[in-house]
Amino acid sequence: MAKIVTMGEIMLRLSTPNNEKFIQADEFDVNYGGGEANVAVSLANYGHDAEFVTAVPDNPIGACAVAALRKYNVGTKHIARSGERLGIYYLESGSAMRASNVVYDRAHSSISTAKPEEFDFDEIFRDADWFHFTGITPAVSDDAIVLTETALKAAKAHNVTVSVDLNFRKKLWSSEKARRVMTGLMQYVDVCIGNEEDAEKVLGFKPGSTDVTSGELELAGYADIFNQMADTFGFKYIVSSLRESHSASDNGWSACIMDGTTREFYHSRKYRISPIVDRVGGGDSFAAGLICGFADGKDMKAALEFAVAASALKHTIPGDFNLVTRADVDALAGGDGSGRVQR
Repeated sequence: MAKIVTMGEIMLRLSTPNNEKFIQADEFDVNYGGGEANVAVSLANYGHDAEFVTAVPDNPIGACAVAALRKYNVGTKHIARSGERLGIYYLESGSAMRASNVVYDRAHSSISTAKPEEFDFDEIFRDADWFHFTGITPAVSDDAIVLTETALKAAKAHNVTVSVDLNFRKKLWSSEKARRVMTGLMQYVDVCIGNEEDAEKVLGFKPGSTDVTSGELELAGYADIFNQMADTFGFKYIVSSLRESHSASDNGWSACIMDGTTREFYHSRKYRISPIVDRVGGGDSFAAGLICGFADGKDMKAALEFAVAASALKHTIPGDFNLVTRADVDALAGGDGSGRVQR
C-alpha cells in the first residue's frame, strides 16, 4: 500500500441535531474533521499508510482531535503540539430548499500560527508516495501560506506526487488573494482537483455556461478550461466534481477528468443522491477516492469511478469522515446501488 501524507487543519465540528436551525438548538452534536484530515481517514480506511500533519493545542481538546484520527488508523506522529486553540466550525444542516450554513470560529488556531521549523519535512516525506493539501490551509493565515509552500518544496525534493483540492472558501479569503497565492503554488502540483467555483475563483477559469443552481452542466466548457489549465500549469491530471444542486436534500453527482498529456477527457457515471444525510466532507471523500484509485494502479477512468462512488456514499453518512469500505465502494461503482439489507 502507498504512503500518503496530508497536511491541514483538523477542527471541532458542532452541528445542530435533526436539521434544526442555530436559533432552535439547545445542544450540538460533536465531531472532528477538516479537509485534509477527512482525506487521511478515508485513505487509512482503504488500507493505505496515511499520515496527517497539523498542529493542535497541547490540551484535552487537541488530544480529542488526535484521538479521533487514531481511531481510524491515521498516523499522527508528525502532529505538533503548539498554539492556543483548536479551530471550531458550527454547522446548521439544511434540508429541501433551505441551504446548510457554516460559521467559522478558527482565528488564531494552532495551524494558523504554526511555523515550518515545528516539522521535520525530510522525515515526513521519506518514502512517501503522495502529498495532498487543499486551498483551505493557506487561506487560514499568512503563516500557513509559508508552511504550505515549505511542505510543497520538501515533497517535490523527495519526488512525491502532489495533489491539491482548490477548495475556495469566501469566508476565509478573497478571490483576489486566493488567486495570487494559489497560482504561485501550482508549480508544485501534479493533480489538480476542484469544482466550477474553485476553478473560477482560485485560478480564473470558468467552464462555459455551467450553473449549478439550475442543474445545467456544460461538459464542453470543462474540457476547454481543463485544456487551458494543462497548458498553463502542466498538470498531469485535471479533475472536477460535478454537483447538480436540485435542493439541499437532492443532488446529482458525477465528475470529469482530463489527462494533461494526451488530453483525453472522461465523464463519469452520474448518481442521484436523495435524501442527503450529510454533504460535508463529500469533496474530501472524492479526493481520497481518486488518490486511492491512482495509488492502487487504476487508470484514470477507473480511479474516477471509484472516487465518484465513494463520495456518493459519503453523502449518506453523518459527520465529516467517510467510513465506507473498499467493498462498499466497489459494489456501488460496479452498479449495485439497490441499498438492500446485507445479511
